[in-house]
Amino acid sequence: MYTITVNGSSVIKTDLTIAGTSFNGTLNDALVNGDIIKINPYQFHIIHNNSSYNVDVVKMNAEEKTMTIKINSVKFNLQLKDKYDELLHNLGLDNLTAKKVSDLKAPMPGMVLNVLVSEGAEVKKGDTLIVLEAMKMENILKSPTDGVIKKILAIKGNAVEKNQILIQF
Repeated sequence: MYTITVNGSSVIKTDLTIAGTSFNGTLNDALVNGDIIKINPYQFHIIHNNSSYNVDVVKMNAEEKTMTIKINSVKFNLQLKDKYDELLHNLGLDNLTAKKVSDLKAPMPGMVLNVLVSEGAEVKKGDTLIVLEAMKMENILKSPTDGVIKKILAIKGNAVEKNQILIQF
């Protein structure tokens, strides 16, 4: 049984079995069945209730159990959880698999154009931290994790080398 969050809000509960070119099972407690053809590893054709669906896997992150798919050219962001993910969440242990990142390093040599955070600031994964110019292009460096800024080693206007530590969490 999987719980699938679609586009961050609607939740679907599913338990499907795929055997050869057909599938059957439940979708939100309703019985479903149909045919599925794998065109390539990222494209599928599904027939369900006499309707045809083209499914493209746009992006998949197995570690985070997320994927972006297109069904007949409509994009959906999915977050999958199985019974073990639900159990870990109920026990408050769902953050144990998160990677612990202690440093943000320069991905390439360049010039620090702007530092957008200060020491002691609390940041979320994906927050913009530094703007780095490299090869006449501005590169936005984002937080790889949730955390608190311990120390900022990057100084606006200074040149940095590849893998130089810019921020410590």
